[in-house]
Amino acid sequence: MSATTATQRMPDEFSPRHWRRRLLQIAGVVAIVVVVVVLGPGLGKLRDQLGDATPGWVAAGVGFELLSVAAFVVIFRAVFCAHMSWRLSYEIAMSEQAANSVLPASGAGGLALGAWALRRGGMSTEHIGRRSVAFFFLTSLANVGGVIVFALLFLAGVLDGDRDPALTYVFGAAALLATLFVLALPRLLRGRDQQRAAGPREGRRAAVLRFVRVSLGQGIPDALSLVRRRPVPVLAGSIGTMAFDLAVLGATFDAFGHNPPFGVLVLGYLIGQLGGNIPLPGGIGGIDGGLIGVFALYHQPLTQTAAAVLVYHAISLWIPALLGSVAFVQLRNTLRHEVQPEAMCGELAEPLTEAPTGTPAQAHA
Repeated sequence: MSATTATQRMPDEFSPRHWRRRLLQIAGVVAIVVVVVVLGPGLGKLRDQLGDATPGWVAAGVGFELLSVAAFVVIFRAVFCAHMSWRLSYEIAMSEQAANSVLPASGAGGLALGAWALRRGGMSTEHIGRRSVAFFFLTSLANVGGVIVFALLFLAGVLDGDRDPALTYVFGAAALLATLFVLALPRLLRGRDQQRAAGPREGRRAAVLRFVRVSLGQGIPDALSLVRRRPVPVLAGSIGTMAFDLAVLGATFDAFGHNPPFGVLVLGYLIGQLGGNIPLPGGIGGIDGGLIGVFALYHQPLTQTAAAVLVYHAISLWIPALLGSVAFVQLRNTLRHEVQPEAMCGELAEPLTEAPTGTPAQAHA
């Protein structure tokens, strides 16, 4: 397949022109935030706090973020194609990270970019759909599981310092219910499909809905199967992506001389990250507001929290965005110059066989 064909098939939102525009938009928003912080009235304490940051802790935060993105590459390769080269795994995974940072799509932009690259790499649409569901489930596992575990630790009295138990237990219960619902979803979808008779000619909308149902119904069992068969890379990647990013926030708190209780730090981070679901460029405003608001509910000092969150977000935004943008250029060159891009993932070019009703499908390696 020619380079021209590969480029034409790239989704328009990932074209270099749109990519540069998004980066410039984010840079513009960041510049406005900087101007407001530097010149805004009533922010003198915040400016003083930012000026007193300990450079060593900020540098440690940068190191932790590099480890977080490395863990993301590990779980990406483990879920989608364990036989994929590390170079290609890095290029696709980091391109996804950049898309998640640049596109205001709450993570959907990264999945869409990854799907395009993997399809060009030879994976069937079915495999991409179900493994995208598995990937989303596994990358969310550490976050959702962390909320449940730490809420239980507070409830059991193992941890102290919880200044807002209602917040802790409401989100802990919500996380538990969401997990149970997701685990039950394949069985619910199988029952729905059994009741629905397939028509002789399926329309486009019905075909799309069926693809979504199949991806969800088979992707979640795929995720559980991957945890059993590849526990080290899957769990290390899932937990590492979250834990090292959390360590960035812990380091920036240390940079301003404040250490929230460990349980509060973890739950404040996990709950506050929900602000990133607001579709804003780079999550600017959503993540910051979510984190600062949750830590305020946990009665953490506002000025130090705001300073720590601003520096944390700068690190967690720009490192994936810049490294991922470079990886995206490399990925486009790889696909452009690869003689047979469809062979890059070998056996995954063939569609997976559908599982019999009532049993999970056996996933390819």
